[in-house]
Amino acid sequence: MAHTYTSNFIHCVFSTKNRNPLIPAALTAELYAYLGGIAKGEGFSLLAAGGTANHVHLLFVLPASCPLADAVQKLKGSSSRWIGPRFCWQEGYGAFSVSPSQVVAVKRYIHSQEEHHRKRSFEEEFAALLRHCGITYDDRYVYG
Repeated sequence: MAHTYTSNFIHCVFSTKNRNPLIPAALTAELYAYLGGIAKGEGFSLLAAGGTANHVHLLFVLPASCPLADAVQKLKGSSSRWIGPRFCWQEGYGAFSVSPSQVVAVKRYIHSQEEHHRKRSFEEEFAALLRHCGITYDDRYVYG
C-alpha cells in the first residue's frame, strides 16, 4: 500500500512538578498558543488546550510517523524552557486515545477545566480518567 492512513486523536494530561500552582492565569493563553506552535513545528495538530494553574489537558492529532513519547517530550521540554528556568513539569503523563465521535466532547471537557476543578481535584480527575480507560495504577507512583 502506497499510503498510510491513521486517525490518532490523543487526550494528553500532565501536571506541574508536585502539582504546584506554577502556571499563572495571565500566561495560559500564551502557553496554549506556544504548545500549538510546538505541535505544528513537529508535524502534528493541537486541537484543544486547557487546564488550571497546576496541569494541562491537550487534544492533538498524532501522525503515524510521530511516536507519542516523542511528541509529549517535545511539548513538555520546549514549553518548560519557555515558561522559565524554575519551572518543571511532572516526570510522566497520561495519554488516552479518543474516538473521532468523541472529539467534540473532549474539546468541551478540556475547555471547561476551571469550572470542572471547582468540584474535583487534579488527583481525583486523573484517577477517574485512568479507571475509565481501564488502566491499572499505583497511587504511590502515579502523581510523582
